[in-house]
Amino acid sequence: MFDEHRTPGGVLGGFIGLVIVSAMAGVLVTAGIAPVLAVTGMAATNTITVFENLPDYVAIDQLAQKSNIYATEANGTKVLLASFYDQNRVEVPFDSMSQYVKDAAVAGEDPRFFEHSGVDLQGTVRATVKTAAGGQTQGGSSITQQYVKNVLVQKCEAIADARKHDACYFAATETTPERKLKEMRLAIGVEKRYSKNEILRQYLNITGFGGTVYGIEAAANYYYGTTAAKVTLPQAASLVAIVNNPVKFQLDYPTSASNGTANGYAANRERRDYILTEMYKQDKITRAAYTEAVATPVEPKITEPSTGCQSAGSSAYFCDYVTKKLLNDPVFGEDAEERRLKFRRGGYNVYTTLDLDLQRAAITTMNKNIPKVFARGDVGGVISSVQVGTGRVLAMVQNKDYSQDPAVQAKGRNYTGINYNTDFTEGGSSGFQPGSTYKVFTLAEWLKEGHTLNERSDTRRKSNWGTFRDSCLGPQNYDSQEFNPRNDQNESGSNYSALQATIGSINTGFIGMAKKLDLCGIRKTAESFGVHRANGKPLDQGASSVIGTNEIAPLTMAVAFAGIANRGTTCSPVAIDRVVGVDGTEIPVPKTTCKRSLDPKLIAGMTYAMQRVMTNGTAQQSYADTSPRVPMIGKTGTTDGAKDTWMSGATTKVATVVGVVAVTGTLNQRQFSFDSGYAATARHRMWPAVMSVANAKYGGGSFPEASGSVIGKVEAPKPKPTPKPAIPKPAAPKPDATPSKPKPEAPPAEPEPATPPVEKPKPDQNGRGKNPKGG
Repeated sequence: MFDEHRTPGGVLGGFIGLVIVSAMAGVLVTAGIAPVLAVTGMAATNTITVFENLPDYVAIDQLAQKSNIYATEANGTKVLLASFYDQNRVEVPFDSMSQYVKDAAVAGEDPRFFEHSGVDLQGTVRATVKTAAGGQTQGGSSITQQYVKNVLVQKCEAIADARKHDACYFAATETTPERKLKEMRLAIGVEKRYSKNEILRQYLNITGFGGTVYGIEAAANYYYGTTAAKVTLPQAASLVAIVNNPVKFQLDYPTSASNGTANGYAANRERRDYILTEMYKQDKITRAAYTEAVATPVEPKITEPSTGCQSAGSSAYFCDYVTKKLLNDPVFGEDAEERRLKFRRGGYNVYTTLDLDLQRAAITTMNKNIPKVFARGDVGGVISSVQVGTGRVLAMVQNKDYSQDPAVQAKGRNYTGINYNTDFTEGGSSGFQPGSTYKVFTLAEWLKEGHTLNERSDTRRKSNWGTFRDSCLGPQNYDSQEFNPRNDQNESGSNYSALQATIGSINTGFIGMAKKLDLCGIRKTAESFGVHRANGKPLDQGASSVIGTNEIAPLTMAVAFAGIANRGTTCSPVAIDRVVGVDGTEIPVPKTTCKRSLDPKLIAGMTYAMQRVMTNGTAQQSYADTSPRVPMIGKTGTTDGAKDTWMSGATTKVATVVGVVAVTGTLNQRQFSFDSGYAATARHRMWPAVMSVANAKYGGGSFPEASGSVIGKVEAPKPKPTPKPAIPKPAAPKPDATPSKPKPEAPPAEPEPATPPVEKPKPDQNGRGKNPKGG
């Protein structure tokens, strides 16, 4: 083994003797290992045996590259939303590299690259002698050897286990004669299998250029805002200079004392000019080109790469949703770490379902109507659109600026990393109460259990509703809790039909309907439309849940309304159309799963009622302001105290959910306005803005006609009992007075939520109450 106490003279003497032995053995030229033998002091015959037993081949594998997420314009143009990487690299072919880059690499790193067979004997001897004589450690590695070392390091980088990764990296980079022998052996093997141009191409693609910048294409873009094909001569030499010592020569530390703007990036320039001189000596450039290049100052133009979803701007939350799919769906890997490595290093080109026309409409109306920061409280705005029949997510917007950086979030309430549109596992939100939009599932169960739209129920307001049927949990009674939901305008009708209750969103009407139904059945029907709580817990199924107290993600409700519009077939949401690997191979993506939620004949009854919500009920404003107008279904929702307001609806092509919510705390939206108008009606300004674009682009057909057996006969309301006449008393004389003017009627509004039988609200992950009053 290596003798640490050998003198330089002893090393040189041994080296000279070994050269003679190696030459006689005929291995010096073919293997180029004599310099290593000289340093190690190992016997020539023993070392040759070791050398021959080493692996002789390292494959040119796919390099770690950044993954890109795209949206597509209507004309087919791909729009980059964001890129992700552990190593910022874009692999490019040989023809996409400037000749200046190729010549600079050879001149600066391996002048005899096109002459040797993988190991530069002359350079290695020179480096060995200088090192042995007590000078600074010399590299002496050929481009092929450097490439081999980079390949071994890259293989280590792909190891998920930290301990195994570190051990691999140490073995690939440790400064030992044994490691150098292996590197040489592999370099010779590479030279036997690949052309010089192919090796040089891979070397320029794999090598590091400082920080997370890898490969000449990313380096040209980052340091000079150009491409590998378009770099100038001085730029090419400046970039190749970085390879020699990235920390010393990289150009993105302008305040560096040794290599910054103050001294004209002196360290890099010195190395650059050395490379230019070598290029001139090797007749790669003319005297005039050399003179002009060395006179050119080093002036980097740092161009930060777009990385992470924050670069997607107002589409950042959709981008975040896509990344969660890539990182969480088993389609992309067996475990979380495998999926992360594939995404961050696999060079995916991800083509999403985002419809940029709808997305822009959603962004515009959101910015117009809901402020990012509101002085009176923490207000959130959400919009989710889904294509009917496919589950493709077409739009996803909220009123906040996206950032996952706590330091950025601390700058203002306009920043958040929570995606209000999705489930907790897909964006960190625990959902919001949908209020009366949830009533459509009671309507579905009503028809499913054989009732008709015109059938009436006891809808009087009372605190003694009695016992509700529940086939899962057993009979449920809330009288001791004084369950006493009320209606917004204090409607006191005692005999509403299911159709009337739907059109007017009457709370007591739906409680009366639920009294005739199975509470467990209502929950199961909601689940059949893909409805689930955003926090992953089971849906509550008590009487109060009928009027919308479960916390549900807006995207989930959009999927459910799309299922209603799709004649009762609900399709799970998908955000990715295609994923293409760097080699052009199609990678499997998650597919939507569609299931029958309700018989189409019963769905026809639902859509019959929900169309009348639009034309005659609580959603008239959204209907009137949508243009072009096609058949549409809808349902409004307001939670207790008008804290959250919703407009959910669909055509036969697109479903959209719009909400204005209290992210934390409580705010009565009927008591304040935004710059755009009354807060409680902002939903009716935003929903038409999105659906007008959807209708113009996708159109919309007619919903199926409801049968008479589903609509039912119009039942006459039960007559109210006639009160007994009171015996009149003599009226006391009154002084003359001017009759007062009658008070104007209050404008029609959606029924106010009722008070459910619940415990005191507790804050959840959104800072909201666990069981606010439904509406």
